[in-house]
Parts: sequence; structure tokens; C-alpha cells
Amino acid sequence: MLDTSSLQILGAAGTVTGSKYLLRFQQQSLLLDCGLFQGLKELRLRNWAKVPFDLSQLKAVVLSHAHLDHTGYLPLLVRQGYRGPIYCSSGTADLLGVLLPDSAHLQEEEAARANRYSYSKHAPALPLYTVADAQATLRLVETKPYREAFSAVEGVQVRFRPNGHILGSCSVELELKTQPAFRIVFSGDVGRYGRPILHDPEPVPQADLLLVESTYGDRIHAPDPINELAEVVNQSVARGGALLIPAFAVGRTQELVWAIRQLEDSGRIPTLPVFIDSPMAIDVSALYCRHPEDHALDMKLLMDEKRCPLCCKKYQLTRTPDESKALNDIKGPFIVIAGAGMLTGGRILHHLKYRLPDPRTTVLLAGFQSIGTRGRLLQEGTKHLRIHGQDVPVRAAVVTLHGYSGHGDRNELLRWLSGFQKPPRLTLVVHGEPVPALALTTALQERWRSAVRPAQDGEVVSIARLLDDSPSSMSLPEVAR
Repeated sequence: MLDTSSLQILGAAGTVTGSKYLLRFQQQSLLLDCGLFQGLKELRLRNWAKVPFDLSQLKAVVLSHAHLDHTGYLPLLVRQGYRGPIYCSSGTADLLGVLLPDSAHLQEEEAARANRYSYSKHAPALPLYTVADAQATLRLVETKPYREAFSAVEGVQVRFRPNGHILGSCSVELELKTQPAFRIVFSGDVGRYGRPILHDPEPVPQADLLLVESTYGDRIHAPDPINELAEVVNQSVARGGALLIPAFAVGRTQELVWAIRQLEDSGRIPTLPVFIDSPMAIDVSALYCRHPEDHALDMKLLMDEKRCPLCCKKYQLTRTPDESKALNDIKGPFIVIAGAGMLTGGRILHHLKYRLPDPRTTVLLAGFQSIGTRGRLLQEGTKHLRIHGQDVPVRAAVVTLHGYSGHGDRNELLRWLSGFQKPPRLTLVVHGEPVPALALTTALQERWRSAVRPAQDGEVVSIARLLDDSPSSMSLPEVAR
């Protein structure tokens, strides 16, 4: 049976979306992550294709964390017939309860809007999946604690270790009961060190086959991004307009609110109205306070003082569409934080449509913007942005802060990788665009002097070949397309 055991790369190779890795072992399979493709049209079209493996052999899904590029395909998997367990941490399970129904609702809403205004090429436009699909998916979720091994499928033990990216995020260890035992480690999205809300990424001691993300494999984050945030806020106040911050509801919104509060308390920025225009972000912030197992010291101290750790001084929550629309009547300066982080949907699009033509407006892109997204177009200086079928002129100031990314930079990735007691037999660099993936590959090749290369989309890596201790197998594993 071992000769047919393999790991197949089904996404997040040469791109940062669509994270999926299929383990085939002893006539059964396990899916590691189940993410949506986002960004470029050719990637998004892959979401509509039939699942690219035999669903009858799929016995379990294991998740690294809740972001949609790692989980957003789950309702499609269930719609196509999957009924097995979906294993994840407790924090991830709670987030899925918010993220998946919201994602489905947004897709239903976008399809309805496209049909109403006839700007889709499809008649009728359909959602990728529905709220009912999302709810069916949630019934399959089973939670597991950090660090405790559990059996996911026969012959495969799984262990989660927190990695500091978002609430509930973890690296994943798979131990295959071969002779000798074979360990596959997936980094998940490695988080930051020394941040105020979540624990530092926990090291992993051993792997035979390693999948490591490389989102920021070619760059170093700003050493003190809170200083840049203060400068952006003060410049926005001087312009007298709105400061619009597209932000992921999970992780980014919470850290931005935390930072704004620290700047207010220290007097480095004026106290401004801060609108959290995202029902999902509001719900997620409450979840952060319910999971002390993920908290770093700063967060625990504030909770011990019974002070809300994720609120600004003039903090206003806008849950309903009418409350969101009412923000159009407010004059600056003020701050709006709304989803989505790369402008792929959500309420931020309505605010941009209304305020991008106003030169007093500031748009703060607080993190990575994938190729093909509206966020990337703004970042690259586009003069018009297409929103809801209209070309909107861009006269606002656009600023990017990479320092508030939830992803570790090159040095933080290397710091996490230094936790391995010896180099893996093979390291595949995943979840990165070509330039950062190659940069991290080069850095690891120099450090480990072992087999390291960017993963290829669709490739199949033979586990039997990697178990062969010969030098050739370590440097050139068997790969089939």
C-alpha cells in the first residue's frame, strides 16, 4: 500500500489562495485545508470545477485555520457529497460558524445584485454556494485541542500547534504509521512574534516532508508599524476626510482596533469616531475574548482589568445595512473599518464607490493584496476601480502598511523554521507568489543544504520514494503530474 501513498498539491502553489493538499494513504485520503481560489479570474474559475479527486475515498478534512483561502471550498465539498469529519481547533470552529455563512450570504447577495442590474455574463447569475450549504458544513466540524494527537484516518495521527496567525490558527503535523514513521508538517500561515493579542508561533521539532508558506518570503515588515499608522491617521485628519480601512474581519480588524486605542491613550492621534462596519468583525471580536488559550500576555492583562481590550474610545458598531448607508452622511475626519481586506466584496466596496472620487479620502491597505484583486489594483495606482459594474474614479490617497500583516515576514518564517531539529527530507514552498516563494526557497537551500523547492500546482509527491534514505531520493523526489 505504501507505494501508492502520496501527497498531491491542489492549490496555493504559485499563488496565495486555494490551499488544498491531498494525502493518499492505504486506500483512503485526507484533505489538508480546503480553500477557495481568489483573485485572478482563471483562479476563481477553478472554484466552479468538479472536485479534482475521488470523494468516495476522502475520509477526513483537517484545517490549519479559518480564513476562506483555507476553508472557503468546504461548502462545495459538502454539496458534492462529502459527509466525513472536518477537524480543527476550537477557535477555528467558532470562526467557521461566522465566516462560512457570511461568505455564502455575500455570494447569494452578489448573485442577486448581478441579476437585478444585469451585469453578469450568466443568466441567471448563481452563488458559488448557499447559506444552507454552509450550515450543512458546520454540522461536520469536530474540534481538537492543541498539542494532543488524535487519529484522523486509520494509520494517520494528527497534532495541532498554535502558530499565532489568527484565532485558532495552527501548524499541522501528520504522522503516518509506516516503518519507520513518516511525518508531514504543514506550517499553515505562520504568524508574528511579539504581538499583543496572540501567542508567538510554536516551533515544530521534526518533519520528513514540510509544506511551508511563503507569503512574505522576500521581504521584512516594518519594525514599528504603529508609528506609520499614527502618521496615516494624522495625515487623514489634516485632509479632513474619511479614513477607509479595508480589513479582514478575523485578525486584522482586531489588531487595528488595538493599535488605534494605544495611539489614542498615548495622545499620538486625536480621538476620532471609529466605525466597525462589519457584522462579522463585530462577532469575531467577541470570539477573541472567549478563547484565552490563544491569548498573549497583553491581552490577558487587559481582560484581567475588566477593560474591553478591543474597543476604541469613540467606538461605534454598524450591524444593519441602513446603519452602514448612514455613514455616507457623515463628514470627516473619521475612520471606517470594513471588510473585505483585499476589496473582493463586502461593505467596504460601497464606501469606496461613494468616497474614492473625493481627494480628501484616505484608503489604508493594511496588509497583503493578492494579484487580481481590487486591493492590488489600488496599490498599483489604478485611476479607475470597477465596483458593482461601474468604473469609479480614484482621487483618494492610497497608502499601504505591510507591517500589520498577520503573516510572518522572511525573518519570522526563518525563525519558525529554525525550530526543526534537522532539515526535512523535502521542503515544498507553498502559499506564495513566485518571487517570494523563490526567495524563501533560496534562503532555506543556503541554510539547510537539503532538498527545498517551490511546489508545483497539481504535482504528486511519492512518500515511498522519500522514505528511501539514498541521497538521490532526498534531492530529487518522484514527481508526477
